[in-house]
Amino acid sequence: ELQGRLPIRVELEALTSDDFKRILKEPDYSLIKQYVALLKTENVELEFSEDGIDRIANIASEVNATVENIGARRLHTIIEKILDDISFTATDRSGEKIVINKAYIDKNLDTLVKDSDLSKFIL
Repeated sequence: ELQGRLPIRVELEALTSDDFKRILKEPDYSLIKQYVALLKTENVELEFSEDGIDRIANIASEVNATVENIGARRLHTIIEKILDDISFTATDRSGEKIVINKAYIDKNLDTLVKDSDLSKFIL
């Protein structure tokens, strides 16, 4: 009974870019698969290229290292920011195929990540 009252403390290491890539690609219900399925309901084909996934993982790792380390939760807000425009205009884009690659991510997110004051708002 005494043992159950003692707190368990564990020290964890920060997630690396490779960890973020695995989180984005390997689970059955990964964020990427969820967003692909979500936009498929609007007849929009969404595809993430390998360099796009690498860029998302690198951005998540950088922002966690410089602002606040919230782990894998960072991926959700970063992908939300990247797909913000697509999500709101999905009904007008019916039948389109959209590829999320490094260039697309840099165009939509790079200024936010470079400015450390603004990156604080990426929860």
